[in-house]
Amino acid sequence: MRNRNKKANGRKQKGFFWITTGLLLIAAALLLAAYNLYDDLRAEQSSGQVISQLKEALHRKDAAEVSESPSGEQEWVVSEEKSDFPDYVLCPDMEMPVETISGSDYIGVLEIPALGLSLPVFSEWSYPGLKIAPCRYSGSAYQKNLIICGHNYTSHFGNLKKLSEGDIATFTDMNGNVFTYKMTERETLQPFSTEEMESGDWDLTLFTCTIGGQSRVTVRFELEF
Repeated sequence: MRNRNKKANGRKQKGFFWITTGLLLIAAALLLAAYNLYDDLRAEQSSGQVISQLKEALHRKDAAEVSESPSGEQEWVVSEEKSDFPDYVLCPDMEMPVETISGSDYIGVLEIPALGLSLPVFSEWSYPGLKIAPCRYSGSAYQKNLIICGHNYTSHFGNLKKLSEGDIATFTDMNGNVFTYKMTERETLQPFSTEEMESGDWDLTLFTCTIGGQSRVTVRFELEF
């Protein structure tokens, strides 16, 4: 009789242990989901604040090129010595201009209409930077080899996998030059496939890690104009 009671108590204890463990795992999963949602919203707000300041800076630069004519109408002021071509066309090796906001340098604005994204781009990549906005991984828009990495937040690059061939992305540098690209290919690379990421004749590459960091969703673009 005592052995039966012991076995019954043992089964109850095991059942209680597994129920408790299951509840703890569910709670942990809910907490993780809540944190990821919070982190995504935080990143969206952070990048949104920066993008507003970058667009204001671009607007000021555009306005600085316009003056009032004697008739009161706006006219573009063009120097006789100014080339018809942007500086980067004549000197593609030049450094991309930056706008400094809160001590961080940004090279421009990336927009992907199909995903409803308008994002600032850091001049250099870093893990803390990726918490705020996508970062230049390497290359330059001027040399037609720009690579931009972003976190897999929904508000950043989390939906790159949803892009289709022919979708458009634009990059505006801090001099107001606009580069328009068309998506041509999507591939999945391993986390340490650096050579594969940087190889190929692609004008623009965007990539993000999958959840867990097991691979990289990589989207390639060709320059339209």
